[in-house]
This record gives sequence, C-alpha cells and structure tokens, in this order.
Amino acid sequence: MNVPALRSPNAALVLDLLRTAGETGISRLELAERTGLTPQAVSKITARLRSEGLATEAGHRASTGGKPRTVLRLVPTAGYAVGVHLDRDELTTLLTDLAGAVVARRTRALDLGAGAGPVLDAVAEEVRGLLTGLPARATEPEPQPGPATGPAPATGPATGPATGPATGPAPATGPAINPAPATEPAPAPATEPAPVPTPVPVPATELAPVHGVGVAMPGPLDHRAGVPGRVTGFPEWDGHPVREELARRLGLPVVLDKDTNAAALGLAVRPAAPGSFAYVHLGTGLGAGLVLGGAPLRGDRTGAGELGHQTVQLDGPPCGCGGRGCLEVLCLAAVARGDAAGAARILGAGAANVVRLLDIDQVLLGGRLVLAAPEVFAGGVREVLAGLGLTAPVRVAGERDAVAEGAAWLILAPIFGK
Repeated sequence: MNVPALRSPNAALVLDLLRTAGETGISRLELAERTGLTPQAVSKITARLRSEGLATEAGHRASTGGKPRTVLRLVPTAGYAVGVHLDRDELTTLLTDLAGAVVARRTRALDLGAGAGPVLDAVAEEVRGLLTGLPARATEPEPQPGPATGPAPATGPATGPATGPATGPAPATGPAINPAPATEPAPAPATEPAPVPTPVPVPATELAPVHGVGVAMPGPLDHRAGVPGRVTGFPEWDGHPVREELARRLGLPVVLDKDTNAAALGLAVRPAAPGSFAYVHLGTGLGAGLVLGGAPLRGDRTGAGELGHQTVQLDGPPCGCGGRGCLEVLCLAAVARGDAAGAARILGAGAANVVRLLDIDQVLLGGRLVLAAPEVFAGGVREVLAGLGLTAPVRVAGERDAVAEGAAWLILAPIFGK
C-alpha cells in the first residue's frame, strides 16, 4: 500500500487528526478549521485517504444549520507495525495496528551476551511468529445516514501529536517473510492473563500491510546508522549492523533506536502529552528519553539521554562504562541490597539534574524496577525534587511494554508526519 501521508505533509496532518479523534471521528469542517486548509483541499485529501483504505465514514453529527455533517475516522486495520524490545535478558515483540493498539504480543528469555548472530536469529524468529495469522484488511461498509454518530470499531489507545524520529523507512507493501508458529493474542497491560483463543479473522479483500519493524535496545547507539555502540556489559555489540542484518533477514524496513527514546516517543504521541519531559527508565539499566518541544531529543550523534552514566560520586564504585560512581551502578546496587527507597533517592538526584539542566515540564518514570514499587520510586523522586525547590510533577507513566510499543511508533510516527 502506498501511504499518501508519507508523500504529502497536508495528508499526514489530516491523517493524524483522524488518528487522534479516535472512533468518534471528526468532520471535514473541523479538519479544515484545525489544519487551516481550505474545505476543498480537505475534501480532496480525505477522498484520497478513503480511496486508499486509510479513512472511512463513521456516521453523521448534527450541525447548527443545514444537513448533518459526515464524520470520518481512521481505519486502524489499514496497516500494522512491529515493535521489538531487545533487553539484556528478555525479548518482547508486539504487533500494533495503524492507531498503535497492540493486537499480538510475544516474549521470551534472552541473553544479550549470547552474541549478535544468535540474538538476531531469535528476533527474526519471534517477528515471523508474530506475523503468522496477521489480520487481513476488511472492506468496511459505509454507514447509513442518520442524525447521530454511528458505531465504529475501536482504534486502540487515543493518541496525540508529537515529533518522531528524524529518519524513518519507506513503507513496505506487506510482510515478505515465511510463517512461523502462531502467537498469543495481546494481554491487557496491567496483568499477564492466560492465553485466549486467536480471534476469527475479519473478511478480507487483501493482506494487511506491515510497514516495518522498530527495534529498541540499550544504548548508546547510532540511530541514523542503525548500529549500537558500547552497550554497558556487552561491548561485543559495538558497531554491529543490527538494522541492516534484520532488514535482510525479514525483508522489511527496520528502524533502530535506544530503548528510552522509543518509550519516550510512545508517550509523546499520547493525547495531552507534556511538551517537554524526561522519561526515566530503570530496568536492567538506567537511562532517559528526552522530549523537548514535542520532539525527541537525540543529539547530533544520537547519544543524548545517557542519564545512567552521570557521575554522582567521584570516588564511587566502578561502572561497566569505564567510569566510577555512575548513577546506574549506584542505583542498581541499592536495588540489589533491597533498598528501594535508597534507589529512589539516587534516581531523584539524577532526575533533579535533568530538570535543572533542561527546565522540563514533567518527569515520567518507567522500567521493570520502577513498576515493581511505583509508589516508592515516585515518592522518592518527588521528595528529592521538592527538597531542591523543583516543582516539576513526577509520575509513573511507563507500562510494562512501554518500550516495545514505542518501538512500533518508530515505524508509525512518520506515517502521521511525526
């Protein structure tokens, strides 16, 4: 499928407004008002989006005068993206629809130190398994005219605009890989439910396209070149062509980014996301994804956000990065000895440095260690900031699969002009 949003900024703008409107939809008049485009331009763009299966009518809405306004919405089944979280000890893969809603999930234990070859073999195997039984595109009937908005399929979590990665792949026309064993349906975010039967595929006229695979892994790495740097504890990954190798194995476009940047992007596209924030991730390592002015901040060499390797104790213990007294090694040591409150205070010291340096609006916390004790970490970071007179709100925002979902947005964001 040729996605018009990738070749027309105005089409991308309209498509993004359809996305953020959710299943209730938005009228052409509202689209014109919010974009500044003429009604004629909006009509032309929406006609093309409908002809390519990206938008459809969602009913009618009463107007102040004249006939009811036709409401349009995004067709989430018009395309899919894969998100991969390649962690130090675990691999998570997700399939999302065009609206970013998770439709399937796989996870398995994995040792990042096993070597690039075996690890990338595992990633390719999981992606193939994820795409087995990929839902096909349905032909959606036009709703009958009426005064109220008609029913519409769910589009997944509502999202809001933000700026995405500076580079992104061209869309693929469909998965070009061989099937593998069937995957489990996506579980609810809060718990790990028992597997449920795979849904019956919708009636289809063509195979739903997969636009690419977003891969998020620990940094540092070169986002533009698609290669990792000296990942702490795993120097053998330095300079390995991860993006190129996975694209060759899968036959799909691949984007590689740091785990924290991916999670920050996924949070930034949500509705009412703050214009500037730091997503602080504490899991197998510690890092931050930075968003300023609605756009992820990667830096000239795409190395920004290495919060875990701030030196906060000059004579502190050695860190795998080669430094001493790094925030990461101190924080993980506190967790290891069962002192979550102490780890939270150390994390707060790092967050305070970011707030004072960048004057950000919010601090958002995530990662498996934070999620294991959310109140302890949020409270500890708040206490440190308040003690320094810093008023930036602190909250836990990263769900279990925040990184993998954000990785899918590395593929989806360019479609919406992000």
